[in-house]
Amino acid sequence: MIEILTPAQVDKARATGALVADILQSLRSRSQVGTNLLDLDRWTAEMIREAGAESCYVDYAPSFGRGPFGHHVCTSVNDAVLHGQPHDQVLADGDLLTLDLAVRLDGIAADSAISFLVGESRPPESVALVDVTRTALAAGIAAAGPGARIGDLSHAIGSVLRGAGYPVNMQFGGHGIGTTMHQDPHVSNDGRPGRGYQLRPGLLLALEPWVMVDTDELVTDADGWTLRSATGCRTAHSEHTIAITEDGAEVLTLPSG
Repeated sequence: MIEILTPAQVDKARATGALVADILQSLRSRSQVGTNLLDLDRWTAEMIREAGAESCYVDYAPSFGRGPFGHHVCTSVNDAVLHGQPHDQVLADGDLLTLDLAVRLDGIAADSAISFLVGESRPPESVALVDVTRTALAAGIAAAGPGARIGDLSHAIGSVLRGAGYPVNMQFGGHGIGTTMHQDPHVSNDGRPGRGYQLRPGLLLALEPWVMVDTDELVTDADGWTLRSATGCRTAHSEHTIAITEDGAEVLTLPSG
């Protein structure tokens, strides 16, 4: 289903997006050497509850996962890149952590992900990996607007990732979002311009370039959810929810402060 929101619903999406962004920034500030992933999940649950919102993850049970996800935030560390299920793991200096969060507030969902290094260590390869996902995300957003096609966004994202020398996995990518978290259209992280669904005002999209250093192959953890690079290399992931407007694309998941 491709859902076009009313102006009133888009306004609600702005509030949801700001909440998602603020929770992620709070989690980032608390992600220190020695922080347990289960504490990050607990803090997320508390902030969602205090805001009067609901998690999009706890009861989420798609075909590619094993039963309900059962947690409030995805925590992917180092070689984990997507759907990282929080578990009893303590963060170490130099860990590359990705936090991916989707919530629903007043009936409208928003979705965002950030990758960053924990502690003081800054391995150049990891810094470059995070930077390229942010650059690719910005390119995808710049290509979005009324009349653009999904392929234009995919091509913009893929051009940045491939241009930096990274392989691109096409199994998972961006998606439509609105009253539910995952909707059509699918937004691949590479593609051909001028192809696919034509964007209209009121459409919400979650764009999410993610990349692995030296492979495009994934393996699944025993938990049935956490996806890791097949070679054990590091990974990164950046995501924003945007709204297509008459004038272009508005990023909804920016921190309010």
